[in-house]
Amino acid sequence: MSSIKASALILLAFFLSGLMELSYGQIMAPSPAVAPPPISNDGKMIDQGIAYALMLIALLVTYLIH
Repeated sequence: MSSIKASALILLAFFLSGLMELSYGQIMAPSPAVAPPPISNDGKMIDQGIAYALMLIALLVTYLIH
């Protein structure tokens, strides 16, 4: 049992050391800010809201049935 814990600890140490190396990567230069487009309500946001509501209802119904 202790050999399993030791091998798990070694595996965890290698995994965490790999994650630490990711922080030494190159830093990307920030791109210049672009002005946001004017907000226009062409119905796309309303359609998307209705679609999300219907998907949530479908998820709840399937959860309650099963």
